[in-house]
Amino acid sequence: MNLYVGNLNFDTTEDALRQAFAAHGTVTSARIITDRDTGNSRGFGFVEMDDSQAAQSAMAALNGQELDGRTLTVNEARPREPRQNNNRRSW
Repeated sequence: MNLYVGNLNFDTTEDALRQAFAAHGTVTSARIITDRDTGNSRGFGFVEMDDSQAAQSAMAALNGQELDGRTLTVNEARPREPRQNNNRRSW
């Protein structure tokens, strides 16, 4: 199950994110999304867990909890919607 984690401190590392969720089950991956130009955190990320029951437990336990001084928002990640590129002109 893939979880969205929002309101991350810009200094939070992927290891810290992984450790916070690992207390509730096996974490398959933990990614913090970064700005492609600066490489700085965008303040949100995704945690993937194999066991959906463990993911539900982590979501219930960590949503509204503090990590690195920020109150987390944790919910089930939605599939990414296709992006529309309005900047491209077709001649």
